[in-house]
Order: sequence, then structure tokens, then C-alpha cells
Amino acid sequence: MDSSTNSLDDVSADSSAEFPDRASMMEVRLQAQEDEITLLKSSLADALRTIRFHDQLLPLLKQQLIAVNPAAARVLNQVCCSDSCTSSRKLSSSSAVDGIRHPASSQLSDSIAANTNGHVGSSVSVKPRPRASTVERSTQTEPTLSGQERATLSRQVQSLQLEDALLPQGPVGEGTRAKLHRVPGLEEEDVEEDGELVGEQQQDKEPGWTSSVEEPIRPTTIRSLQREDCQDRSSSPDDPGSGSASPPVRTPDQNNHHNTPTSTSPSPRGGPLSTIQEGEKKTLVRRNSEKLGNLEKQRKRLDKKAASSANLLTRSPSLENRAKELIAGAGSPTSRRGTYSQEQSIKMFIRGRPITMYIPSNIQNYEEMKMEPPSERLELDWVYGYRGRDCRANLYFLPGGEAVYFIACVVVLYHINNRTQRHYRKHTDCVRCLTLHPDKVRVASGQTTGVDKDGKPLQPCVHIWDSNTLVTLQQIGFGTFQRGVGSVAFSFADSGAFLCVIDDSNEHMLSVWDCNKGTKHAEVKNTNEAVFAVEFNPNDNTTIITCGKSHVYFWTLTAGQFTKKQGIFGKYKKPKFIQCFVFSMTGDVLTGDSEGNILTWGKSAADVKTLGKGAKETFQIMRQTRAHEGSVFTLCNLQGGGLLSGGGKDRKIIRWSADLAPERECEIPEQYGAVRTIADVDGEELLVGTTRNAILRGTFSDGFVPIVQGHVDEMWGLAAHPSQNNFLTCGHDRQVCLWNTEEHKLDWCITLEDYGLCAGFCPNGSVVSVGLSTGRWQVLDLLTKEVVSESTDGNEQLSVMRYSPDGSFLAVGSHDNFIYIYTVTESGRRYNRFGKCNGHSSFITHLDWSKDGKYIMSNSGDYEILYWDIAGGCKLLRNRFESKDREWASYTCVLGFHVVGVWLEGSDGTDINALCRSNGEKLVAVADDFCKVHLFQYPCPKPKAPSHKYEGHGSHVTNVCFTHSDSHLLSMGGKDTCILQWRVTGGESSRDRLASASSASTSSPEPNTS
Repeated sequence: MDSSTNSLDDVSADSSAEFPDRASMMEVRLQAQEDEITLLKSSLADALRTIRFHDQLLPLLKQQLIAVNPAAARVLNQVCCSDSCTSSRKLSSSSAVDGIRHPASSQLSDSIAANTNGHVGSSVSVKPRPRASTVERSTQTEPTLSGQERATLSRQVQSLQLEDALLPQGPVGEGTRAKLHRVPGLEEEDVEEDGELVGEQQQDKEPGWTSSVEEPIRPTTIRSLQREDCQDRSSSPDDPGSGSASPPVRTPDQNNHHNTPTSTSPSPRGGPLSTIQEGEKKTLVRRNSEKLGNLEKQRKRLDKKAASSANLLTRSPSLENRAKELIAGAGSPTSRRGTYSQEQSIKMFIRGRPITMYIPSNIQNYEEMKMEPPSERLELDWVYGYRGRDCRANLYFLPGGEAVYFIACVVVLYHINNRTQRHYRKHTDCVRCLTLHPDKVRVASGQTTGVDKDGKPLQPCVHIWDSNTLVTLQQIGFGTFQRGVGSVAFSFADSGAFLCVIDDSNEHMLSVWDCNKGTKHAEVKNTNEAVFAVEFNPNDNTTIITCGKSHVYFWTLTAGQFTKKQGIFGKYKKPKFIQCFVFSMTGDVLTGDSEGNILTWGKSAADVKTLGKGAKETFQIMRQTRAHEGSVFTLCNLQGGGLLSGGGKDRKIIRWSADLAPERECEIPEQYGAVRTIADVDGEELLVGTTRNAILRGTFSDGFVPIVQGHVDEMWGLAAHPSQNNFLTCGHDRQVCLWNTEEHKLDWCITLEDYGLCAGFCPNGSVVSVGLSTGRWQVLDLLTKEVVSESTDGNEQLSVMRYSPDGSFLAVGSHDNFIYIYTVTESGRRYNRFGKCNGHSSFITHLDWSKDGKYIMSNSGDYEILYWDIAGGCKLLRNRFESKDREWASYTCVLGFHVVGVWLEGSDGTDINALCRSNGEKLVAVADDFCKVHLFQYPCPKPKAPSHKYEGHGSHVTNVCFTHSDSHLLSMGGKDTCILQWRVTGGESSRDRLASASSASTSSPEPNTS
């Protein structure tokens, strides 16, 4: 919500009654304009229906007349042609609304009157004319009848009887009733602001349909039309714009007694037509699907219509009155987020844009509803992924059989034999570094600087915690470190009494801290270049070494002061990066660099001859060993004195003897990337972290297999299997992965040509569709992993893939603003384009199918909520009021009445990336832009609904999804490449959910309730 909306929240009822702020006035003007537009739409729709009805009624009656009496039709043609131009000039712009007939209707009345005799061979005789006049608009000609001929024809027409227009066998039967037909462009306009008008239109007809005639042509209908036509002619005989004025048409009786006006009352089947006297007031009749003879009912209906329009204008008061109303309600519970009106709708604002949502019929007392957090809660069950792509030295092995590593904001303790996880979750942002205390129990982990939902920075720090109890022992460096913590290391010579930290500031500050007291012991500026690693000398806690871009520094700490000595490369080529280092058994320093070499560093005596008496000892390269093709990413000391090195480009792990002689080597499969870090398990078995976010377990003899895998780039696509314990993910790394929630492992993974952004399972569970960034989408068979179908819709990225509940349709939401609909056959293996939903003004973000599979609700990037009739031809439902009671098979749209409460105060529309309703329709999980997962009760239609809030992601949460049994919730981070699996506990079905959960995991923090 932008500042204009927030200003309404802060206005007091006393001070702002006289001086409404500008934002309030702008909102008032906006609402008044919306009401005026709604009224104009209603009036325009009324006029269009009336005009269309006249146009449709004319050919029907004319065809009926020609069928029963061709001779009378010819007479009609000559009479009406003489007056066609005159009548057309008398038509005013208000005739469609006020009941004044179209010229075509006047001609129709003349034709009916001229055909009243109806018998072939009647006494009426008309001389043939050499040239017939036309009445078409494009070729309209003026008839050449003289005044005497015109009068003669008028008298002949007036002498015809009413029954002449009917069949000789009897009245017209019901079989001639005109059919309802669809008129393009006459869909029901959006008149949602006028409840009475909507109700009236719903009672009168079905939305989007119009009718021409709904009953057979009866004498009363013809008589009514004749009256209207006669009045039109008698009321203005001397109209100056008429061209050639015809004398008023009168019956023979009127010609004899014109001084005494009389009105005849013919019988239904015989007698002359009744006449309308000059100056007599005519009743306006709106002709529609109701019977035209019921004038009283027509009058009441028009009065009600006029009253409805008047009410609409009444509800659009002046700006001053509207401002007073807004200020008076500023303190109400709904005034900060939305408004509640008598039309049973609420309105929320996102970036100043009003979004109207209608209250379902089953909610009677909306204002009295009380929102509570759900009784269910989430517990972190499993973490998928590992951060190896951009972090070093982040994998350690504990004596208890657990591997320690991190991803996002979670430090994971994974038992490699029992396949269980525990989680340390006290960090508030992404963990960047990790180290193990010499006692093999305590762990130190540093995090980066984050920001809260208001954009304020969160202070980075280092946590020292117990790996057995997951209890935080110390938090170091609040307010000291800038941007984040890049590297940490415990001292060894004094049993880990000190901790060395390098932050991510421009100077990469080097500081030493007392672990027990949490106080800073010393601090110094390091370098402006990147720093990759820091370590204490295991034999001397006053010596610290750092390495990074083109440097190796040897630091000496004395009495709280640092002195620095730079390593001298001498005759050896200076590498671009020193990636890692370790201390050998002899105390030398071994470094691995970007040239693929292992360099041995040692002290050299002071060169007094060259530098003089003031010369000091230096650290120089003693030996260079060629190790790998490409960079040496990691070095690891073995328990027996050997050394392990891991290569980048060649993906090799090489075992070296104490004197750096190669002993054994193996190569990591290419699909897992390069070697990032190595942890020794028992001297033979190793754990290997890779640059493609995988952890491998194995030996040189047996090879390596993955025990942890994950995506390596931003993820967006997430879908849960409709009947099995599986879910599918896809992202910018072009990988499509199928995961098993019960066994917590990756079932299979394939690589696509383009990166995937969305996915959806077919209800039968045999195939899954994946939408790509290029507008192309593919359907994969879950068993064979083969592409069984593919298609392309547009050239922009796809955002939603959603099957209808019965699997007969597939909806594809695209960034080209369209929703493409496909029919699905052959168990999800064949697709044919059915239609396209065109109406959004921005890209599609979310969509859901109704339970009957006939309708779609969709959201777009400019905060629209639209509804579509798919079964009716992918038509946009303009009257959203009609969809307020529709039930939805899924609920992932972030905008809608049932999920109003998930939006926080001041949200700008992009703060919520995704949401998902549970299959039991009791919970709503929300993925926000602030690394949080929220759990609300469903529905949550009131603003500021309470929720349970859960942390763990280190980036914007891109998607959430419940499993088919609602036993777990899946959440997916963006840049953190992390998938979190949450167990749903509590509630009525908690025992069933716990029974289906097979993992044993422990998490440190308790969830927050907001």
C-alpha cells in the first residue's frame, strides 16, 4: 500500500473533519468517478438492448406478414416507402431509452396496418408501378407517388381488418415463438457497485443474453404497434424536417365525424383497428421478453429501473460528504485495510489501487467475524540442499556420525547412517561460514547481513552453539561486523579459547574474540581484496594466516596488536587466487591456488647482506607441486599424516603422502560439479561437498554416491503429486527434480534446454507439465522421464500450469497476458488448443479452477481478479458478483476474498509470492518476500488475520505447496536454492499426520505467532 492509502489510516476523526487530506479527496474522486462510469454503463447497455430489439423484431414480423399475405406486403411496401425518409428525420437520440420507436419500427407498423385484410383477391387493388422504391440505407430512393395516390393508398390500408394479418386456419401457434439467441458484444456490464441494479438484471434475464420475441405474434401486439405508429404521425404532422408531409391516416368513420373524436374497441378477431386521437398521451412501453400487452407491469419495471439508477446517483454524494464519511470511519477495524459496504463487498488497496471483492452468501455478519491463528503448527522436518556453489570449508564430520553443513538460514546436522536430520535455526539470515571447535562439540557459524520487512538492516553476528543440545552458547559481534561474516576459525593451542573472524566490509576487518566472554580482543584492517580463508596456527595461537586474491598474509598477535607479513612469491608465478591452505605435520603452510599448484611456505632467515641490519625474517615459497588442472579448491589433512586435495576443472580428489607424493586419485562425476570441500570420516571414507550443491559419500575404491542434492540456481516451479508422496521442482538451473517426501531423497533429475518456472501434475498422476522461460511447455512421463508432448504459447515466459479437477483441461498462464486452454486426452498425453482467455492487462501470476471444472479465477501483475467461463468458450465474466459463491478446487490466487487477511499492512503487491490452501480447506500457507512462511486458517477474509510465522529461508520464498494428504508443507526459496519440508502438527487430524511421518528430526527454535 502506498503513502496515499497510509495517510488515510493516520487521520483522526476530530482534526480531519474540516480539513480532509489530499489523499482522502483523491480517493473520494476516484470512487465518484467509478460510480458515474457504472451508471453510464448501465444506461448504455439499456439503450443498446432496446435498439437491438427493434432491429431484430422488424425482420421477424415482416417475414411473418409476407408468409401469410404477399398482396398486403406489396401494399405495405409502397406505403411505407413514402414515409421512410420522413420518419427517419424525426428520430431523436433518446428514442432508444425513452420508448420512442426506431423508424424501422414505424415502417413495420405501417406494414402491419396495410396487411390487415390478408385475403388473396381482396377488393384492394394497386396499380403496378414501373419502378419500385428501395428503403435500404445504401440505395435509398424517394417514391414518386402523387398526393392523390398517396391518399387513396392510405384509405385502402385503413380499410383492412386485423384478422387479415393472421392465417386463415387460426391464430399463430406456439411453434412460431422466436428463439433466444446470443448477441455478441452484449455481455453483462460490470455494475457491481449497484446491488439493486444487479439484482434487477438477474431477475429479468440471464447475463450476457438478449431475446427478440418470446411469444407468438398476436393481434394485441399488432394493435399496440399500430397505436404507436398512429400517434407518431398524428402528434407532429407539420414537422418542418419531414420533407413531404402525409395527411393523418384515419378510418372511414373518423373521416365522417372528425369533429367528434371517438375510439372504437374492436374484438380480438374482427372489427376496425382502434385509433389514437391527436394530442393524446402515449404510454411508453419497453419491449423485451415479457408480454407486451401487460402495460402496468412494464411501467412498474421501468419505474424500478429508474429508481435503481437514482439510488446509484444517491450513493455517489459530493466530495465533501464522502470525505466526512471516510474520516468518520477511520478508526473502524476495516478502515485501515478495506471498506465494508451494504452491497456485501469489501475493498482493499494495493499501491493505491482499489480491489473490490464480494462477500459470499454464507457469510452473514462479516464485521463480527473474529480471526484466530490455526490450531495446526509447522515443524521443520527436512532440509533439501547444500550451499557449495559459493562457500568454502563448510562441511565437517562429528564423532557422533553426523555431517554438519548449512544452507539458507539453517545449519543441518545429518546422520549419514540413520538418515535423520537435526537443525540449528537461530540465524536470522543466510549462514555464510562454519567451523568446528577442537572439542568436536561446539560449532561457530556466521551469517550475512539481512533486511527486515521495512528495509532496515539486520546486524550480522557469529553464533557459538552446542551441537548436542542445539543451545546457543554465545552470540558475538552484534553491531561490529559489516555486511556479513566471511570466515571464522577457532584457536587450537589454547583449546579453542579464541575465535578469529573476518567480515565482508571493504577492508575485510580481522578481529579476535574471547569465546567465553564474547568480547573483542583485537582488530585490524586486512585488505581490500577478497579473503577466502583464515586459520590459527595449531601450534601457536599468536599466529594467524589469511589468504585470498593474490595474497597470503602471516599475522602475529602481540598484546592486542597485529603485525603483518606478506608471503613472497619470488621466482614463482604469482597466482590470481590463493584458494585454501592447511598446516602440515611439520608446521609448514601448504596453499592451493588457481594455477593448480600446491605451494609449500616456510620461514627464511633475514637477508642481512642485502637489506642490512634492520632486515627481518620472511615467508617464502619453499616448494611448488603440480596437483590439478585448474584451481585447487580444498586441502584436507588426514588422520595418518596424509593430505587430500580437491580440484576444480578436473573434478579430481588426490591423496598425497606426507612428502607430497601422489598416492591415489578418483574423479567426481560431472553432474555433481567440482570439488568444493572434503571432510574425513575415518581415514578411508570421505564426505565431499561439490560446487553443484551436492554432498557425496564414498571411498577411493568404491567411488562416491550422493547423500544430499539440491538445485544450484533460483527456483520457482513447485508441484505436489495428487496421490503419492512426491513433489516436483524446477528452476533457473534448467533442472527438473522429482523428490520423495517419505524417504527424503531425489528420485530422478533431468536437464531441460530452457529453465523451468512452473509445473503442474495431471490429476491421474502419470504425467506432469513444466512451463519454460521461452513460452514452451513440456509434458513428462513420471516413469520413463520422457517428453510425451510439448507445445509453445507465445514467446514470453510461462508462470502457471494448472489442470482442471477432472483432468480434461490444462490452463497455461503466460507473461503475454493470456491464459491458453487445452483439452487433455489419452491420460494426459495428447493436447489440443481449446481457446484463449484474453482480458488481463498484465502478465498472469496465479489461476485456479472451479470444482466443476467450468470456470477459472486468475490474478495478474497489476492486481486484477478476473473470472472466466471456460465451458462457455473462454469468455470473461464481467459481473464478478456472480462468482462470489463459486467453489474452487484449489486456491493459489493471492488476491481474493478468502485470503484478504494474508496481506500485511503496507504491502505493495509483490510482498506475497505465492499461497496455497490445504486440500482439507482448513489452512492457508503463504510465501512472502521476506524469507518467511506463514500459516493462516482458511478462510481468512479479514485484514490483519493472525498467523504462525516460520523462518528458515535466506531469500524470498517463491512457492509453497501442501502434499496430497496435508501431512506436510513444502516451501521453496529463491536464491538460497533451499527446499524446506514442514510437518503439519496439531489440529483434529494430527495423529493421522504424525502416523504418516517417518522421519525423526529436531529443530531448535519455536515458531512465532504474528
